[in-house]
Amino acid sequence: LQTARDDLAAEIGGKIVSGRLKPGTILDGEIEASDERKVSRSAYREAVRILIAKGLVQSRPKIGTRVTDSGQWHLLDPDVLSWIFAKEPPRELLESLFELRKLVEPEAAALAAERRSLEQLNRLGAALEIMARETLHTERGRLADKTFHGILLSASSNPFLISLSSSVTAAVAWSTAFKDRTQRLRRDAVVDHVKVYEAIAARSA
Repeated sequence: LQTARDDLAAEIGGKIVSGRLKPGTILDGEIEASDERKVSRSAYREAVRILIAKGLVQSRPKIGTRVTDSGQWHLLDPDVLSWIFAKEPPRELLESLFELRKLVEPEAAALAAERRSLEQLNRLGAALEIMARETLHTERGRLADKTFHGILLSASSNPFLISLSSSVTAAVAWSTAFKDRTQRLRRDAVVDHVKVYEAIAARSA
């Protein structure tokens, strides 16, 4: 049930975020949709619940399940990000994502420099070593990059920033993978990560 549910949510969610299902579109009813996809009604119901929780659809009695406007989507949800990056994301959405990262991550790094523990610094260094050895062109290297950013946010010791950790690290992972997939990852970003690590090590906010 879980695999069918998740696959269905990803299929419908992908169509919504890519614009193939426009805002206002009414999804097929439970019986019709489950029969067409050859899945149980309960799996389809659960998939719709996932989409409701992520703000992609609304369900109303006598109206049905309707695709919502993008302003209601939980864009930083890791699943929603993965569906967005499954295809070529709109350029303006990519730019907005990097604007958010520029607002959040430098301040988190400054706080991490003041508040990090030795254990967190060591974990940052270990992630950096893997990134340098594997490069961001490999899955292991990109996973280490995601880990690096997650530790950095955790080291800020700010519970609100830490609550953004899964969203920001997902954004890091998907945007890096996208740049590699589309041959846009030409600059070696590891050098910049080394500078950030050295500043945090020196407690230089």
